[in-house]
Amino acid sequence: MEHKDEQGVFYRALLNKDAQFDGSIFFAIKTTGIFCRSICTARKPKRENVRYFDTAREAINAGFRPCKICAPLDYPDDIPPAYRDLMALVTADPPVRLQDWQIRGRGVEPETLRRWFKKRYGMTFQAFSRTSRLSKAFDAIRCGTKVVDAGLAAGFESLSGFGAAAKKISGTGPTGAAEAGVLLVSRFETPLGTMVAGDWNGRLCLLEFADRRALEREVADLERLLKVPSRPGHTDLHAMAEKQISEYFKRERKLFDIPLETPGSDFQKSVWKILMAIPYGETRSYRDQAAALGRPQAVRAVANANGQNRMSIIIPCHRVIGADGSLTGYGGGLPRKKSLLELESGQNFL
Repeated sequence: MEHKDEQGVFYRALLNKDAQFDGSIFFAIKTTGIFCRSICTARKPKRENVRYFDTAREAINAGFRPCKICAPLDYPDDIPPAYRDLMALVTADPPVRLQDWQIRGRGVEPETLRRWFKKRYGMTFQAFSRTSRLSKAFDAIRCGTKVVDAGLAAGFESLSGFGAAAKKISGTGPTGAAEAGVLLVSRFETPLGTMVAGDWNGRLCLLEFADRRALEREVADLERLLKVPSRPGHTDLHAMAEKQISEYFKRERKLFDIPLETPGSDFQKSVWKILMAIPYGETRSYRDQAAALGRPQAVRAVANANGQNRMSIIIPCHRVIGADGSLTGYGGGLPRKKSLLELESGQNFL
């Protein structure tokens, strides 16, 4: 089971290397694609980049690899050396596919290994091996490798075998599992701080400043609405978003032409559409927005929908101000909102 951490209890345990959580919670890091124990000594990630799982199996099935520093698969007892060697082979790059006769050749009885893995991790050794190889193959496909080449390199004997394994674990074929079946999250720098961008099936579904408090909730909402897990990755769409945002900050771009995916209610989508109609360099009040929607009494609802926008700058909620001209709430922080308005008005903004 995956857990939320609204009170920050799990994240503090990771920061403090709290042994009380060792083995009971596994910490998966979106930016690196690994998962750790609470006692890990590696550099700590930002809170919004951590997911929390009950078991190592769940972290593996979500596409994360075990950390080499804290060795989360080693908990709670030492792994027999022969088993450790087998695990190293199937998680190597490229991975080795081991059949029963090869396992016996290393002095291990396959049925004993199966029972030990099932008891320890809730999955058989062959399932662990297959999941590890699938993860590497999906990574290769996302990086441009042909499906057949990715499958063969990961130890699958045929394209049909690769397809069947992908469908069993993800419910879809290799390309679908690698691309449509995941929300790929990448980061890039801007003059106003780090931004996080999300690519789902070739469409931008997230663009936020990395220190936004609601970012973790927004990613979780997207996983729920799109019915996909999130994990780190970089695509051509991420490069396009970074380029266009860079041009925006250089005052070389006023309009964006990036394909978007903005899941939400019909009302939220109507509010976001009105937001995108606010011209560069101009502002509107919440009351103006409500009137433009034909719902002048829905000022509060409009403000809430603005706050639920996950597409900073491109869907320009920073252009909405108070009826008296004052700056109002902005998820990226009022100083950033002020800077963005100054940028668009031609003033110095840093």
